[in-house]
Amino acid sequence: MTTEFVQDLKSARLLGILRGCPDASVDAVADAVERSGLKFLEITMNTPGAPGQIERFVSRLNGICRVGAGTVLTEAEAKAAVEAGAAFLVSPCLCAPVQDFANVHGIPTLPGALTPTEIWNAHVAGAAMVKVFPARSVGGPAYFKELRGPFRDVPLLACGGVSAANAAEYVRDGADGLAFGGSVFTKDRLAKRDADAIAADIAALIAAVNDDN
Repeated sequence: MTTEFVQDLKSARLLGILRGCPDASVDAVADAVERSGLKFLEITMNTPGAPGQIERFVSRLNGICRVGAGTVLTEAEAKAAVEAGAAFLVSPCLCAPVQDFANVHGIPTLPGALTPTEIWNAHVAGAAMVKVFPARSVGGPAYFKELRGPFRDVPLLACGGVSAANAAEYVRDGADGLAFGGSVFTKDRLAKRDADAIAADIAALIAAVNDDN
């Protein structure tokens, strides 16, 4: 399962991070995701009613987009997310109880890491892909180019400061995947249920991240 997940995420290249979505806006966001062609979406567990939202997105986007849980910090949160239908777990750091739970149950994880030591520790602990976070703060795409020297075979996801303007550069410099969040799923758009604006920005990112020639 983990190998297939990594291959599919490498192919799709983009992961959306949805945080603080009002319940009333779930259908609009799901519509935007479907129209844009996004293949991976995480619902953060610090969103009020996150498990219920995961269930709704899974039901709405079944066969269209893989839905996972983000900001998973405890085993209890991991269990609640998986019971709600989450297909993968994302954390801001390597959380041993979360990783252990995922390893036992065959759930792909994307723990956050920043330094080479943290990246390696997350990889050997069983991460499907290591989320380098915050990517922009440590040098942006150039940091991935440096990491590819020692970590040629470690799947890496760039998170933090990713945009349509720099997406292709991240890919060229070694990022296997890119994550985006608040720049597309803005509070204003979520409140207004502006599916058109969200879909347009995701589509622009998809076009940019594939422009790596």
